Amino acid sequence: MKARQAKGMSQEDLAGEAEVARNYVSRIENGHVAFSVPVLLKIAEALDIEPSKLLKR
Repeated sequence: MKARQAKGMSQEDLAGEAEVARNYVSRIENGHVAFSVPVLLKIAEALDIEPSKLLKR
């Protein structure tokens, strides 16, 4: 969530860029769902950051 907010993106913006559902982004951010490596890569690309940055707390 911090990376998304730092980029000034809403969940809907990120979902559109990463080609995933907005509610899926919400569930990932809230820790309610595990996500696959391909989704991790899509989100990292949409945020223009290294995937490893998304795995750090």
